[in-house]
Amino acid sequence: MMIKAGRRKPINVSSKTLIKTELVEPGKPLPLVVKPTVDGLNLAAWATGDREWIKTQLLKHGGLLFRGFQVNGITGLEQFIETISGPLIEYSYRSTPRTRVSGNIYTSTEYPASQSIPLHNEMAYSLSWPMKIAFYCVKAAEEGGETPIADSRNVFERLDPTLKKMFMQKQLVYVRNYGEGVDLQWENVFQTDKRSQVEAYCRQAGIEFEWGARNHLRTRQVCQAVATHPQTGEMVWFNQAHLFHISSLETDVRQSLVSAFNAEDLPRNVYYGDGSVIEDSVLDEIRQIYQQEAIIFPWQEEDVLLLDNMLAAHGRQPFVGQRKVVVGMAEPFSNPSRN
Repeated sequence: MMIKAGRRKPINVSSKTLIKTELVEPGKPLPLVVKPTVDGLNLAAWATGDREWIKTQLLKHGGLLFRGFQVNGITGLEQFIETISGPLIEYSYRSTPRTRVSGNIYTSTEYPASQSIPLHNEMAYSLSWPMKIAFYCVKAAEEGGETPIADSRNVFERLDPTLKKMFMQKQLVYVRNYGEGVDLQWENVFQTDKRSQVEAYCRQAGIEFEWGARNHLRTRQVCQAVATHPQTGEMVWFNQAHLFHISSLETDVRQSLVSAFNAEDLPRNVYYGDGSVIEDSVLDEIRQIYQQEAIIFPWQEEDVLLLDNMLAAHGRQPFVGQRKVVVGMAEPFSNPSRN
């Protein structure tokens, strides 16, 4: 940025003087709040000159909350993400309902306002995932609707060593059934109505598939329980066992599904990688640690939350009133073990 003073020659001003940083909670480095020191500072334009600083801080903190910047709507969000991480990626092999807003910007998960969404890392139920995920608050809810976040490094460290060792050795297998009218249809999940395209995707992604009667599809995929961050070398808890497991559902819903389906036909479930059942008590321990690690802050409209998807998990609190938070993802990454 160039600032002129009287008739003097332009002076180069470091972009660092245009921002200030603080923490949401003292003693908790996640997220680092970044605010402009001048009015009307455009987020994407500022980020262009500070990409390396942003990347360094993101690896350190796991998440950055940009507050008070001029974003310029969805287009501005796209420009910001592309400035930091390159082209946005399509939300494929879906696990939750979303709507495309523009390009590869989507609505956040479209679950009823009364429901909470547990903390999780995006697409940790697969062998490929985005390294970056950004949330943009277009409209904050009247009450609630926060996006809790948690440090995946801390979750890994706090889990019982015996439990971690077991998960690391066995891994996880996710089983999904599509076509019964209970969960997402395979046409939605794979974003195509052509079976050949689904089969090609599954073969490329290492997903076992089986077609059944009445347009039914079952998939199985063995995936990681933990992962190593490719840049920091840190171990992180990285899976969605506590979401996919039948125990994540409310009691009445769970009982209804168990009475209606055989275990292998449940819309979604997860097992140890050898096919054995994961104990409810183990998943309860994992959920408790996530809750203890959760950092919750109220959204302000025009906020942008940028997360390293391996270092930070995210969720959603129930809310009242209208809420609009949109999401963009970038930097596709594949588990090295699949290559």
